[in-house]
Amino acid sequence: MQDVINAVKGTARGVAEYWTPVLKESKFKETGVITPEEFVAAGDHLVHHCPTWQWAAGDETKTKPYLPKDKQFLITRNVPCYKRVKQMDNHQEDQEKVIEEEDGDGGWVDTHHYADSTTTSVQESIAEMTLDSKEPAPAAGPAGAQEDDEDDDEEAEDMEAFEESGMLEEEDNATVDIKKTGGADSEGACASASDSGIIQTRTYDLNITYDKYYQTPRLWLYGYDENRKPLTVVQMFEDFSQDHAKKTVTMEAHPHLPGPPIASVHPCKHADVMKKIIETVAEGGGELGVHMYLMIFLKFVQAVIPTIEYDYTRHFTM
Repeated sequence: MQDVINAVKGTARGVAEYWTPVLKESKFKETGVITPEEFVAAGDHLVHHCPTWQWAAGDETKTKPYLPKDKQFLITRNVPCYKRVKQMDNHQEDQEKVIEEEDGDGGWVDTHHYADSTTTSVQESIAEMTLDSKEPAPAAGPAGAQEDDEDDDEEAEDMEAFEESGMLEEEDNATVDIKKTGGADSEGACASASDSGIIQTRTYDLNITYDKYYQTPRLWLYGYDENRKPLTVVQMFEDFSQDHAKKTVTMEAHPHLPGPPIASVHPCKHADVMKKIIETVAEGGGELGVHMYLMIFLKFVQAVIPTIEYDYTRHFTM
């Protein structure tokens, strides 16, 4: 029933979008929406700093005249998704925070709200490891020379005698038997979780389009299993936050590509969320430039797709 409702709403929005004039004047700071030109500028900034993202032209019959022909939408491919959302259930109580709670749709669920301390500790550990690896080498004095001499005095291993002894042919009990454990086949496919306990590695292609009706970016997702076969709708919804599945995330026709409907994060709340972020930055004495829009957009949309791991390792100045 929800799918039927979404389909009707999608058709109505398509008609409304057709009659919606293209936004010409910037209203980014006031309302959180952007013009097509600002979308392109933010896209160029994303592509420059994150080369995994690229501009795409799409189908010529679906070209939008208010966007450059070679910059119709953004795409990144083969984004890993190592686990299902239900596997995160044990941690949600500690990690979740509902934002926009007063909203009639139930608000957004920020699944990584309290994860900053964990990220910081990991970064500190990496820094310590880096420092350890840069310790100076031993001085080439008498002590160092003595150690080298001791090594030279040791008798070299006779590998030919070792090989002739037959020890290399003895069975090692610690060796994994791939046939018994259901490992990769001749084509290199990963073992299924039901056979060996190995988590299936799904991948997703992500698109970002400009929504003329809502005047904001919009995220689209298309998933593949470990054998690069397209995921079913049911399978893809296993990777989306269940608080948003079939509400915030719906199946709709891609505005630039032919084919069946694909998953999309509905943009009706994007401008409101962005406006609140702009206000928060301003309260702290800063200013959020419109070129940063897609960087911020990808961060708050992560709440809807918490297990799809596109890269956040870079830090950007606003």
